[in-house]
Amino acid sequence: MSNHVYKIVELAGSSTESIDDAIRVAVERASASLRNLRWFEVVETRGHIDGGKVRHFQVKLKVGFTLDEDGA
Repeated sequence: MSNHVYKIVELAGSSTESIDDAIRVAVERASASLRNLRWFEVVETRGHIDGGKVRHFQVKLKVGFTLDEDGA
């Protein structure tokens, strides 16, 4: 197994549907501009309540991706 070096970025994703959807929104959007995404960790979860109902979900993620061999 080769050694890996990861760059870690922090993202926030949101959704009116679910926490799961908020995670997917963040990861899919990040994958549009970052290469080699490998893992994520949810570090914070919160939401918005209106009229006694949950209206919005937000998650803060740490996302790791491997660096290219040339360091880019």
